Amino acid sequence: MPDAPRTTFAPRIFSGIQPSGGLTLGNYLGALKRFVEKQNEGIETIYCLVDLHAITVWQDPAALRRQTREAAAGFLAAGIDPARSILFNQSQVPAHAELGWVFNCVARMGWMGRMTQWKDKAGKNAEAASLGLFAYPALMAADILAYKATMVPVGEDQKQHLELARDIALKFNSDYGVDFFPVVEPIIEGAATRVMSLRDGTAKMSKSDPSDQSRINLTDSADAIAKKIRKARTDPAPLPVTLEGLRDRPEARNLVNIYAGLAGITPEAVIAEHGGAEFGRFKPALADLAVAVLEPITRRMNDLMQDPAAIDRILGEGADRAEALARPVIEGVHDILGMIRSRG
Repeated sequence: MPDAPRTTFAPRIFSGIQPSGGLTLGNYLGALKRFVEKQNEGIETIYCLVDLHAITVWQDPAALRRQTREAAAGFLAAGIDPARSILFNQSQVPAHAELGWVFNCVARMGWMGRMTQWKDKAGKNAEAASLGLFAYPALMAADILAYKATMVPVGEDQKQHLELARDIALKFNSDYGVDFFPVVEPIIEGAATRVMSLRDGTAKMSKSDPSDQSRINLTDSADAIAKKIRKARTDPAPLPVTLEGLRDRPEARNLVNIYAGLAGITPEAVIAEHGGAEFGRFKPALADLAVAVLEPITRRMNDLMQDPAAIDRILGEGADRAEALARPVIEGVHDILGMIRSRG
């Protein structure tokens, strides 16, 4: 007997950012810029501020509200159009938590225990870490699969969690003899999907770094951006004339990747234009480019943050649209599981 035809899932992109405050150049090049590009390709795009993930560690409530609005302002200022993409905060759509519980029952403890981010964040104090932090990847899988998303733009540090989402989808389908959830594909592309610290080319640019000089914040002024790039750590040699020459030069490679990401070109093209240049010449060119790209975003973010009610309205409208997509998926899951749905 021939196999039943497999379900064809409509292309749909989902991704999210935790509203933990302080958007950086890394968030822009690694996420926001790519989100806008996907939106403009005409694929259905759903972008979420994952505030339920944020509370896996304690959050000050007033700060969480402010940071959620700031992250939304960052999306909008970078070019996300709420008429073309769905933009919302996770906690306004109950389907995430509902499906997260189902996936807690599908995933295995051993799968969760192998997650490198769990090991990194819990460290030697795992007994004191929240259960939510341990189960975080199941909720991440629910975020994606509540919309039957087929593609997720991710950085290398989230690739393992996406693989777990695939495993959960496959196990659910296998356990219940259905072809209900798609197997999600990662989108990992671009020169600057992982932007490194300006002070250490082997460490990721992070808002948690105690040195503000290590990162470019999306709220930085033009002068601050230029100053940080001028002071970025580099080695004494000029830029190489081939990309291979950057292999053992992490700080130089990072600046080349940042230039490529901001300019929308390849690192090879950057080397073709600037190869052999001293950093005294390359850094000002990079600073000018960074200011030209980021200053309008900063200005737009600041304008948006002056009207928090407008941001809240956009998030609420996005949540309504997200709920309309996710509710039939949750109802389908309940039917598959054998749960009675008899409310009017």
